[in-house]
Amino acid sequence: MKRLILLFTLAAAGAHAQDVLIRHATVHTAGTQGSLKDADVLVQGGIIRAVGHNLPAAPGVAAFDAKGQPLTPGLFGGFSDIGLEEVSAESSTVDSTVALGGNNQPPQMRPEFDVSLAYNPASMLLPVARLGGLTFIALNASNSASLIGGQGATVRLDGDPRADMIGPHLLYIRLGSGADGVGGGSRASQYMLLDQALREARGLSPYGAPNSLLTPTGRETLARYLVAGHVVFDVNRAADIRQLLAFCRRNGIHPLLTGAAEGWQVTAELKAANATVFVDALQNLPDSFDMLGARLDNAALLDRAGVHVGLLSPDPTHGARKIRQAAGNAVANGLPWEDGLAAITRVPAQALGLGDKLGKIEPGMVADLVLWDGDPLEVTSLAQRMWMAGKAMPMQSRQTELRDRYMTPPGILPPAYNHH
Repeated sequence: MKRLILLFTLAAAGAHAQDVLIRHATVHTAGTQGSLKDADVLVQGGIIRAVGHNLPAAPGVAAFDAKGQPLTPGLFGGFSDIGLEEVSAESSTVDSTVALGGNNQPPQMRPEFDVSLAYNPASMLLPVARLGGLTFIALNASNSASLIGGQGATVRLDGDPRADMIGPHLLYIRLGSGADGVGGGSRASQYMLLDQALREARGLSPYGAPNSLLTPTGRETLARYLVAGHVVFDVNRAADIRQLLAFCRRNGIHPLLTGAAEGWQVTAELKAANATVFVDALQNLPDSFDMLGARLDNAALLDRAGVHVGLLSPDPTHGARKIRQAAGNAVANGLPWEDGLAAITRVPAQALGLGDKLGKIEPGMVADLVLWDGDPLEVTSLAQRMWMAGKAMPMQSRQTELRDRYMTPPGILPPAYNHH
């Protein structure tokens, strides 16, 4: 069923796609072909049909000369509130968090909370993110009163309300000292509560029993993730990562980690678990006791050990474009350049169950492409053109419109009165 939904979603995007032949680009495929100089990419029906040198012209397909500039897959913006938050200080525009609980209130754990229902494809944050080369994100969910934050989904940032959610849903769980307030004040009690929730989801505890953690719908939701699902664990301390991997082994859960500031200390265990780890490549200070071992070459050490490494944006909503800065810093601290690009393209797409559609420039992939005026992992480089499902996207946002409006040479009236 999920496969059918994905195909329908991408078909809807393709219906509004454009055909294009991009010539003479430096194509960073993020795939098996690596980087190709003076290469061409043929897009038809929103899908990449061919990648190579001197591709023949296709009837009815407009050609675009890239003049040697770098072409990459669309970038991953991280686990984000884009489309769920407009102004962080205005609660009526923030939909990424649920706050239920207290005396005589429903149970605290609400895995059925699904932020994708609140996603706004008309958010002004989408064009801002696209100008940074971002084409997809994972919607983040949190619960101020629970270890289980709720569910999110992957979304393409094309702004099309008919073709936004793609791929499987994600369930978010936080562990470690950051969850002390909702986990009984001890790391041990966090696993005690999670074990109880899993027992309830498996029907091993009758609903309505004293101290039940889940609603009937919550049990059904959590049970689906125990059969097959993508569970995202936020955890940092090496000892906690080891406990989490053991927990995942016991319960048949494939581990997908965010944070992992001390992940470099447990590379062998992470590789053995075939885990995907999303790290903040700018994290080098002990912001908490869970991060005493934080270091700038964390991503490089994980990658060198054979762990699947993705990267996080240090500001995943209003500054999601900073993920390129994170990738550049990871490369500056030992991560190979190709792996730095893969960490914000191919690796997240694969981890989110979309590796056969997004994250690479290869035949059969959705044509989400970005053309740059320089090295895409340099903060001074800018996206020049962008195609999503082959459709050229406008390179404007509210930020650029305000810039253009207020940088207009003053006339008789003040600049605020100049209308375009």
